[in-house]
Amino acid sequence: MAFDMTAEEIRRIEALARSKSPLIVCDVDEVVLEFVAPFIRFLESREHEFRSDSFHLTGNIYVKNTGHPVEKKNISRFLNDFFAEHDGWQTPVSEARASLQSLEAEHGAEVVFLTAMPPRHHARRRGLLDAHGLTQPMIATEDAKGQALAVLLQTHPDRPVAFLDDLPANHLSILEAAPATLALHMMAYEPLRRHLPPLPDGVKSVKDWPQARTEISTFLANTAGLR
Repeated sequence: MAFDMTAEEIRRIEALARSKSPLIVCDVDEVVLEFVAPFIRFLESREHEFRSDSFHLTGNIYVKNTGHPVEKKNISRFLNDFFAEHDGWQTPVSEARASLQSLEAEHGAEVVFLTAMPPRHHARRRGLLDAHGLTQPMIATEDAKGQALAVLLQTHPDRPVAFLDDLPANHLSILEAAPATLALHMMAYEPLRRHLPPLPDGVKSVKDWPQARTEISTFLANTAGLR
């Protein structure tokens, strides 16, 4: 897998992979950091607008002064531009930090952020998370998320895992790698939920971090006696 991170971050990830502790794997965009809302503001600053008519970015971004939809290749350019300066736009999802800290303290869980973005943006995202007290280790990768989880479970494949993400395809990848995972779907930008495709079997939807914290806490308490 292609990772671009400091030696210290690699050391943290390697230590995490050797641990037997319960593992909480968190997507970043729409789970730990707001993504859609700040991306909409970013587009507006460039004379474009976002219409939540479907679950996809393609077909939902329009030129303001003409009303014409933006082509897919230009959407990729917007995303690249956004990630190049995302630390000036994104802020944490409500209760994310407090919930993760609570789960770490109460259950001895370890947290890793698994973000689907070009690894070249790792340092900028790492700095943004640290600035908001979200200091847990992070992996930035464009590979399937199940591949990253498989690496983390090589030493102790039976450790309990909870996974949070906004995209159904990522849940499928994770559940293929570790079928016993507690898979929770979370999406901070509420207007897109009505366009969400069916979730894969075994994935439960949660509306916010307080609900996610309850689900994960119950799961970890139930698995504690099995370890």
